[in-house]
Amino acid sequence: MDQVKRYRKFPIFRYPERTWMDQEITKAPIWCSVDLRDGNQALVDPMTVEEKVEFFQLLCKLGFKEIEVGFPAASQIEFDYLRTLVEKNLIPDDVTVQVLVQCREELLERSFQALQGVKKAIVHIYNSTSVLQRDVVFGKSREEITAIALSAVEMVKRHEKDFSGELRLEYSPESFTGTEMDYALEICNAVISAWGTKAGREIIINLPNTVEMHSPNVYADQIEFMSKNMKEREHVILSVHPHNDRGEGIASAELALLAGAQRVEGTLFGNGERTGNVDILTLAYNLFSHGIDPKLNLENIREIQEVYERCTKMHIPERHPYAGKLVFTAFSGSHQDAINKGLQAMKERKSLIWEVPYLPIDPADIGREYEPVVRINSQSGKGGVAFILDFQYGYKLPKGMQREFADYIQSISEKEGEVSPERILEVFLAEYVEAKEPLLFKNLRSMDMENEKEHYVSFVQLSFENKGILKEISASGSGPIDAVANALQKELKKEFEVIDYSEHALSSASSAKAVSYIHLQDKASGKMTYGVGISSNITRSSVRALFSAINRLYY
Repeated sequence: MDQVKRYRKFPIFRYPERTWMDQEITKAPIWCSVDLRDGNQALVDPMTVEEKVEFFQLLCKLGFKEIEVGFPAASQIEFDYLRTLVEKNLIPDDVTVQVLVQCREELLERSFQALQGVKKAIVHIYNSTSVLQRDVVFGKSREEITAIALSAVEMVKRHEKDFSGELRLEYSPESFTGTEMDYALEICNAVISAWGTKAGREIIINLPNTVEMHSPNVYADQIEFMSKNMKEREHVILSVHPHNDRGEGIASAELALLAGAQRVEGTLFGNGERTGNVDILTLAYNLFSHGIDPKLNLENIREIQEVYERCTKMHIPERHPYAGKLVFTAFSGSHQDAINKGLQAMKERKSLIWEVPYLPIDPADIGREYEPVVRINSQSGKGGVAFILDFQYGYKLPKGMQREFADYIQSISEKEGEVSPERILEVFLAEYVEAKEPLLFKNLRSMDMENEKEHYVSFVQLSFENKGILKEISASGSGPIDAVANALQKELKKEFEVIDYSEHALSSASSAKAVSYIHLQDKASGKMTYGVGISSNITRSSVRALFSAINRLYY
């Protein structure tokens, strides 16, 4: 690619004093949703007032306490939307609404008109400070760019006198990452001084990764430098607004938190200009997966997704972290086997701590409990098929049988593609439980008697059909199954051996049925197979399993 010669790195900020790499995230940041401004302006079809109201109510329900509701000076619909929230009393008392506005008097005046009646507001002013934009967009010097920001601060202070609610100022040096750090610090300190911070009059300094220009570690260095050198730091809420141009928005936000950021601006599912904003949901679920309370109500990802997709007309990709349709799904046989064993281990150990291979969180904890974790295609193995029969239908197949039955499903998947759980159950029942030809079990009477060696012997009378002809036979054995096996070997003139036997209840209800599995081997050929029987009576389920195995072994 000869075109690579057209590109060059923006100079890397060197900060050897960094300490962020030794820190840990231990609590959730202050979250600020910018879905209704930054996210909305990036939509092909921006939301209507009604859609924005519904989205705002969703954000409040999720627990956001700071919400950027728009750019009310930019258009009538933006202005009308904020007025709708105020006049219909839709803003909860504990929620602060934020408005974005450029550093111009007429736009600030219009913004304050829209804010009248709001109890808690953040006025977010910004101007671009980067080397490139100072050169090609504004043609202004550092001093002239600083003067624009300071002029806006004074305008906000004048309008503040007539504002009845609680007001905070937010300042963003837009394109912060393309700005020389000494100048970024200089202009932010100038704004801090002009605002007059003190306890109860904190200022938000927002440092946006407007266009990702470096790897996340460089952004973290920039944030830590600003955090450690900013004036009146105790009265500054340090905020970040990462974008995702390099696909590293999540990492940039997490490293920025390590570096001293206290607040994150982002959107649900990462919607925003170009490749999008940082995805607040992914950040929050990442905290959740480490046992840190994200301070948001995110238990029902399906509801969030439904409102988001309907209001924005955007589609959430199938591989989107946490919300994607396929992110908790395993097709690989080895993955399925590990998941199956992990869930079984948790159940056996009665563990309260979630530790399952390939699943960083329990899908049920975020409302995904009705979706299959394991799906079966030609790449799947015995563990996946066994998982579905166990966790969806309650059949706990013996290990040897898992391989045998998986071969049937493998053959089907190679012809038909993905095999649904319903299809797997259908094949299982047809192949094992309904294996009733040519031998059909009808009835059994059993009696145990003690012999001279003080051992119990079972005597059975068995009735069954062979190709529709009723047969009645009797025999004895060490137990009912042994006795039935002896009777059938004699009647059918076959020699076979029960290799293994297991059983379990199919449900936990008082009327639960028992399911039995019998592993049978023909003594002459060595051929082996399994049979399955189901009944509310454990002996009958065992006999049915034996009949199933004989039918499958010989006929």
